[in-house]
Amino acid sequence: MKPSFATLALTAALAGALALAGCGETRTVATVNGQKITKGELDTRLEAQSGKQVLQQMVQQALVFQYAKQHNINVTDDEVNKQLATIEQRFPAGQFETILKNQGMTLDDAKNVVREQVIVKKAVDQNVTVTDAQIKDYFAKNHAQFDQPKQVRARHILVKTKGEADSIEAQLKRGADFATLAKKYSMDPGSKDKGGELGFFGPGAMVKSFEDVAFSMKPGQISQPVQTPFGWHIIQVEEVRPASTATLASAHDKVRDQLLAVQEQQLVPQFMQTLQAGAKINISDPQYANLFPSPAPGGAIPAPAPTK
Repeated sequence: MKPSFATLALTAALAGALALAGCGETRTVATVNGQKITKGELDTRLEAQSGKQVLQQMVQQALVFQYAKQHNINVTDDEVNKQLATIEQRFPAGQFETILKNQGMTLDDAKNVVREQVIVKKAVDQNVTVTDAQIKDYFAKNHAQFDQPKQVRARHILVKTKGEADSIEAQLKRGADFATLAKKYSMDPGSKDKGGELGFFGPGAMVKSFEDVAFSMKPGQISQPVQTPFGWHIIQVEEVRPASTATLASAHDKVRDQLLAVQEQQLVPQFMQTLQAGAKINISDPQYANLFPSPAPGGAIPAPAPTK
């Protein structure tokens, strides 16, 4: 089954957020046929591979937090937690925590990355304007992308063999609860703990054999065992949304958000360049001496107006 979750917004930040450590530690972290690999050797390798990227991100975050304090841009813990929860929901249960752990990040590190992003958005949005005329024009030229195809909300139970699927089907026919059986038997890590819940999906989101059955069913129906390359599925359709044609009124907010995002993507790099150009950044380690070159005179870009 094709992944149904979106790419995590923090991917780039997570990938580079390894903590820089000292490189003189002699504690052994591994031995290979008696040959020791020390903590200092490991840290030196990590610093050589990721040090510049991590230091850039740390400096950038410091500049953004300083800017927020100087311009009274407040980001509440509730804002951060809601944004983080939205990101986490795009992943199967437990995978977000695994990503953080694999990247050497704590939950507080992730919250700081989100806080940084929210601050930057609030700052640059002061210079972003989307008019009703722009929205109308964009919708007229791209209305088809806002049409809503038929969607289905379903649960499923995934098992290895048809015999297992037949046994589960028999239990369901005797009145067993679908969600309970999904938690007990399903092999799908992304939906198992949610009782097999897949949420709404449209055409192309699932493999064809799964999709053909799901889209042929009515709410409340439970399928016979369905085979896909992943195994055998039993599907329960919970809700069906018919296809609909978008209108300017129904698509207005989506179009506005899309046009805002385009402008934000253009302004964020300029905003960060402005912060760096106006900052006094002293690098003590010679290997990072050229990481933040002095800006050319007159090359600074005016900073966006602060939020009030």
